Amino acid sequence: MLTMRRLWLCGILCAGACWVSACTTTVIDGKPAASTRAAGVAAEGEARKRAAIRLQLAATYYQTGQFTIALEEVQRALQLDPTSADAHGLLGLINMDLGRYGEAEANFQRALQLDGDSAEIQNNYGWFLCQSGREREAIAYFRRAAASRLYATPAMPLRNAGICSMRIGDMKAAEEFLRRSFELDAANPITKYHLARLYLSTRELERARFYYGLLPSGAEATPEVLWLGVRLARAEGNVALERELAGELRRRFPDSREAGALRREAYDE
Repeated sequence: MLTMRRLWLCGILCAGACWVSACTTTVIDGKPAASTRAAGVAAEGEARKRAAIRLQLAATYYQTGQFTIALEEVQRALQLDPTSADAHGLLGLINMDLGRYGEAEANFQRALQLDGDSAEIQNNYGWFLCQSGREREAIAYFRRAAASRLYATPAMPLRNAGICSMRIGDMKAAEEFLRRSFELDAANPITKYHLARLYLSTRELERARFYYGLLPSGAEATPEVLWLGVRLARAEGNVALERELAGELRRRFPDSREAGALRREAYDE
């Protein structure tokens, strides 16, 4: 499959090289002929369309955790369209997840240079900064992204700002960001999870229980949700529920990080 992708890309590059050669031979009064200029515009448009397809493929692979293939696809997209801010931004996310923080920084800076007003790039760069221990810088980018009238999902940067604020212990700001995110997108389980986690950390157990009750339960519960439930039940003094959820966590996700924390009795991690 990878070989076929390489052959397909080679065909595109060879076609581009042939077009460049043709352009240099058709000149009238020192200027390219109109037909040649039109061909050049058409070829550029076609390259961008193909780059967009590659970028979509890269995003799909990235979302499923196939970072190596995603990296190949986004690099090919950039070969076709080096001016794609979105491609540089996605390359930054991939390099971040591969632990290449220096390269990721350069990718995001290039993306912002090409399209500094993109709320999506601002949000993604903010997430990178948050993962890099630069939380306060990150929050500024999240604010800018959320304030954009053109951004279809302002709840996302608000949620990210809340998570990032919790990391530096600013629970007041975290609550404000997360509650605003919840108001815009009440169905998002990540926002509800972090609101429950926030209120557990501030010992507002009734509020924590409210948001925890909105999360998937039973067979749909993730190890993160089960572990949060164990900690919340423990804080409430509900021994029976704590044992029930702990047993489910051990049984369903024995190798998870959360099960490991349970074995260590690391309830405050």
